[in-house]
Amino acid sequence: MSAEMEIVLIGVVTAVAASIPGTYLVLRRTAMVSDAISHAILPGIVVAFFVTRDLNSPVLLAAAAATGVLTVVLIEALRGTRLVPEDASIGLVFPALFSIGVILISRYAGDVHLDTDSVLLGELAFAPFDRMVLGGRDLGPRALWTMGTILVLNLTLVSVVWKELKLATVDPSLAALLGFSPGAINYSLMAMVSVTAVGAFDAVGSILVVALMIAPPATAYLLADRFAPMMWTAAASAAASAILGYAAAHAVDVSIAGSMAVASGVLFALAFAFAPRRGLVAQARRRTSQRLDLALRMLVVHLLHHQDTEAELEECRFEGLDRHLGWSETRTRQVVREAEHRDLVARSNELVLATRAGRRLAEEAILR
Repeated sequence: MSAEMEIVLIGVVTAVAASIPGTYLVLRRTAMVSDAISHAILPGIVVAFFVTRDLNSPVLLAAAAATGVLTVVLIEALRGTRLVPEDASIGLVFPALFSIGVILISRYAGDVHLDTDSVLLGELAFAPFDRMVLGGRDLGPRALWTMGTILVLNLTLVSVVWKELKLATVDPSLAALLGFSPGAINYSLMAMVSVTAVGAFDAVGSILVVALMIAPPATAYLLADRFAPMMWTAAASAAASAILGYAAAHAVDVSIAGSMAVASGVLFALAFAFAPRRGLVAQARRRTSQRLDLALRMLVVHLLHHQDTEAELEECRFEGLDRHLGWSETRTRQVVREAEHRDLVARSNELVLATRAGRRLAEEAILR
């Protein structure tokens, strides 16, 4: 397998692994917790490195998960005092922990690979050089094995506690009433976020993993109406972001991880604009359709009130409708034309009269 294919595969696996816990965070409206955890686990990684002196030790994953859970505990503890809101508690906890990690790195780890640039930014282009060798046999990039294992763990956890996670996400009160522990489920999810974030450090860095964890699920949220399709759509969007991001980075010679994050943002922007039901274009069409429907009801109600009385029949003349309804001439022509198309009105010389269908619509509008 070529180095280019290995980079793309690492990016795809990393993005998909990040999108799984990210889906729950988006649905729980706690997307910023991913940012908090991805930064706050830094001191746990640093301390674990000081103990093991090995950047590839699984102890780093365990320490990151523990620090992530500690972050959530501290956030919940601050929020539980009701002295500060949840967003403020996040803003207080993760900068403090992240700053401790940066200070430890700057002070005690300046001569090793564990530096602030690698933690913040990461670089996928170097991932194929760090190989997994077992018994003298090259098994491929270490990052691919790490993120592949994390992806399998995430899928396993989700499949095992699918109903519990879904219920605790949608309705925590009902989950508690049915005997589940929303707190334990929440901490399990945050441990998943922590492990995923630290596993992605070497590949994309702590800042960019947030984009890969949140943007694809946010894109899926605009495209899917049910939980399971949203998760698979998020995974597909994440994979597409990795592939498109690498292609863009290769074309213009820029950061691969950064390009993948930008690609995820572009896909979100496209969904934000053109999603079939929730996109801006669809919403604009609905508003236009609703305004037109309201105008049609106003027109037929006006005609119904005046066309049956000879003395008021002048109110139904086309030339005066704009004044009576308070519309512009252009708007009046558009509405009357649409009403004729829907067989709600008929033109008779200069008069505009409601048809039988128009009368029914007017009566329904009045009864409402």
